[in-house]
Amino acid sequence: MLDGEAWRLSPSVSLRPEPFGALVYDFSTRRLSFLKTLRLLDVVRRLDGTTGVGDALESAGVGEGSAPATSRPSTGSPPTAY
Repeated sequence: MLDGEAWRLSPSVSLRPEPFGALVYDFSTRRLSFLKTLRLLDVVRRLDGTTGVGDALESAGVGEGSAPATSRPSTGSPPTAY
């Protein structure tokens, strides 16, 4: 992730909050992914429309010690669509 770049949630992506985190569905690729925690969902929502990854993490209450685990995609692939 690069700080200082504009982040936008793709119009084809839908986030559905769940007790465990969220379902992420891309209607273009028909790919379903999971956000494993509510905190990660909060970070993703705060990133949409911002340019500061660090600011989004900080405002979501993610400390430096937990940022790497929280910001890692659950699928192991880069978060290109969301």
